[in-house]
Amino acid sequence: MGEAVEFFHANGFSNLTQKFDPKLVLNVNGNSHLDRDGSWYEETIDDDLKWSFALNVNGVLHKGTSEFQEIALLDTKRFGKVLVIDGKMQSAEVDEFIYHECLIHPALLCHPKPKTVFIMGGGEGSAAREALKHKLLDKVVMCDIDQEVVDFCRRHLTVNQEAFSHKKLNLVINDAKAELEKSCEKFDIIVGDLADPVEGGPCYQLYTKSFYEQILKPKLNHGGIFVTQAGPAGIFTHKEVFTSIFNTIKQVFKYVVAYAAHIPSFADTWGWVMVCELKRINI
Repeated sequence: MGEAVEFFHANGFSNLTQKFDPKLVLNVNGNSHLDRDGSWYEETIDDDLKWSFALNVNGVLHKGTSEFQEIALLDTKRFGKVLVIDGKMQSAEVDEFIYHECLIHPALLCHPKPKTVFIMGGGEGSAAREALKHKLLDKVVMCDIDQEVVDFCRRHLTVNQEAFSHKKLNLVINDAKAELEKSCEKFDIIVGDLADPVEGGPCYQLYTKSFYEQILKPKLNHGGIFVTQAGPAGIFTHKEVFTSIFNTIKQVFKYVVAYAAHIPSFADTWGWVMVCELKRINI
């Protein structure tokens, strides 16, 4: 994995009261930057909203680049180790369990006898970790497109090392759409642990009606369940992607339920959508 360029601004938490040299600033996708002194990490949520984290002395624990994205592991004072990809925080050590438990357990608990799980994305390993807590499972397939991100997380996110080495985990490095298309296997549970569907982005095609209808749905066993993360679902943010994901899925599946939970490190409520062709879900 190659070294990522460093991304700094010269003046800590606030650049409103002191001047700084703009040559020292390099935004990652325009979203975030790190303080030169390792004091603060700052992420732009919206034009008028920023979210800042105080860092410990060795604020940047690891960093790297892959063919697809830039990766960093930060050490924050409030939320512990934080995984940042392309300038957007993906998960924080202290509260990532909220996201991943909400993503995995409702679907597995709604299914009477789940044996096989296919995770689209999930290179961090946390979704697989939660799925593997269900002893009835025979196999968990985790399909992520980015080998470098998977290797980075396997090395540095120690909480998931056991999951990565679990005998029931089948790790596949491939585009999830292509992998499902060529697979002859069907699954009891399919999980979407993907980035939000930004138009033109690498995951956009995995949130379309045609994908759900023509590729994903045929790969579910009878009575199978599909669940996906659906982005921010707060009062200011639910129209970004959450509403459109829910409405798109509802055109394809008979029983659809949306649910949400607050994630402190995201400074927002997050949403998920779970679906089934049989009425296993209380709506």
